Amino acid sequence: MRVLLIGANGYIGRFVADRLLADPAVQLTALGRGDDADVRFDLATGSPGALTRFLDAVHPGVVVNCAGATRGGARELTRHNTVAVATVCEALRRSGCGARLVQVGCSAEYGPSQPGSSTAEDAVPRPGGPYGVSKLAATELVLGSGLDAVVLRVFSPAGPGTPAGSPLGRLAEAMRRAMQSGDGELRLGGLGAQRDFIDVRDVARAVHAASLSAAQGVINIGSGRAVRLRDAAATLARVAGYGGALHELDGPPGALRPTIGHPRTESLGHRVDALGHHRDGLGPHRPEPLGHRGEAEHAGPVAYPYPDGCGNWQQADVRTARDRLGWRPRIALEESLADIWMEAACRI
Repeated sequence: MRVLLIGANGYIGRFVADRLLADPAVQLTALGRGDDADVRFDLATGSPGALTRFLDAVHPGVVVNCAGATRGGARELTRHNTVAVATVCEALRRSGCGARLVQVGCSAEYGPSQPGSSTAEDAVPRPGGPYGVSKLAATELVLGSGLDAVVLRVFSPAGPGTPAGSPLGRLAEAMRRAMQSGDGELRLGGLGAQRDFIDVRDVARAVHAASLSAAQGVINIGSGRAVRLRDAAATLARVAGYGGALHELDGPPGALRPTIGHPRTESLGHRVDALGHHRDGLGPHRPEPLGHRGEAEHAGPVAYPYPDGCGNWQQADVRTARDRLGWRPRIALEESLADIWMEAACRI
């Protein structure tokens, strides 16, 4: 089976590439914007006709799209997340290859959900910002394309390679600095949100399974369990061997406190990147200071929401993935956090 992977250099794409390369039945071709791609092509600016000619030449049986942007304004997000997918769909329609399309979507498409509930694929999407809107538009394009296609709505990916600017990455970095300086207290804010964290290697397994299946439509990929970020911080402290005190600074509006989010001067498109969602090559990111005593404080209210436009709660209903893909998550959050800590601890 020949697979064309788009976005192999992104956070999720790298692990999808590894998973597919481990399958001796797969012949993998990587298409992307980087110099190390087998074929250089920019979906945001390239024409469907050019991509069609390439598809006809390579003749893949499956196209996997992991590319996309998580940062930028509405126009940039639309260009990289929506227009790019429109190009893929149109090229596949014109091509004679008849390839199956596996599109990697995002739980931000759903928007806020009721605390305590599990979000199933038939939930009405109400994205809370430009990123979720751009990803939802891409999903609608795929579903309306008439192609043999499936969209995997990935919840909050974690594990090795987690961007340092993501909430979990920032927690690990704050803990590393506290341990390095011998600080016995770590003050953190914005830990009240609950998210469904899923290891990026489990996501790659899901993509592989979807490539081999006949499933169509939308399928959630998550752990099926919401975890409060403060609990993840406590687990990370245990994994790291941090013996200091963790103080959650979720005070009343107007309180001065560090936070896991981005400064309020950034657009929602930029703040979404704190999720650590996939993109085709993460650009430079300069997070504001976070963590132990003596670090910068912000003037004015800093009670930021979790930076994905999804409110305080997200939890996936993953029964469809089990029933239609034969997929279940295997890697516990503690292992994902241990890998995040290993990378943070090695950072100079």
